Amino acid sequence: MFVSVTYFHLHMISDSTGETINAVAKAVCSQFIDRQAVEHAYGLVRGKKALARALESIEENPGPVMFSILDEELRQTLQSKCDQLNLPCMSVLDPFVNALGAYLNAEVAGKPGRQHALDTDYFRRIEALNYTIQHDDGQSQGDLNDADIILTGVSRTSKTPTCMYLANRGMKAANVPLVPGIDPPQELLEARRPLIVGLTTSTERLVQIRKNRLMSLNEDSETEYVDPELIKTETAEARRLFARQKWPVLDVTRRSIEEVASAILNLYHDHKA
Repeated sequence: MFVSVTYFHLHMISDSTGETINAVAKAVCSQFIDRQAVEHAYGLVRGKKALARALESIEENPGPVMFSILDEELRQTLQSKCDQLNLPCMSVLDPFVNALGAYLNAEVAGKPGRQHALDTDYFRRIEALNYTIQHDDGQSQGDLNDADIILTGVSRTSKTPTCMYLANRGMKAANVPLVPGIDPPQELLEARRPLIVGLTTSTERLVQIRKNRLMSLNEDSETEYVDPELIKTETAEARRLFARQKWPVLDVTRRSIEEVASAILNLYHDHKA
């Protein structure tokens, strides 16, 4: 059934990188099926000049405003302009910060971008990203056992993007593809420290993804790589390996990368415990 989509302007103003406000905006907007936001993002708005540019755009393209700004003078200027234009203007963090501050009986730091400080957690994420890049698609220097998480499965089961997402969460994630007719690496089978997860998906989805991959490479789309019967055999062999090794299995057929990563992190916490 055809659904008519209505577009609207959405302004996101942050005194930091804008990642938080962008994530909140996407989560909120996804709840409205027939409405599509035209996003206007303004990051590092920490002075009057930067705010003035954002206000000019808001006046030219009226729409709701979501902001994350700590400076009281800038907040008041933004709120006054939105009141003048009769536009909703919402702080995305205030309700949570105020509620938590009251519960903890603690003073709010009032410093923009504190979540991006160059602290131990930041450098841990950088180290995890470096490790993950070096151990993508079966690459290893004999240190696979140093990973926190290893993902394995047949080709095109979202191993690489999931590993990169996990690395951004501070996890050293490696991925090892399973190739038909070739035994899995002994290093993978002998790894004991990491959580090893087998990823699988439906034959139909795998055929479509692989065909799209071949098309993007200008390759012939009628090869064994996309043969449904061979894919069924390939995924069945992978599942038998997962069962023999007693590795947990996740079906990624109808799951986003974020959902798959969240499920893996839950398994990881149980594994560590």
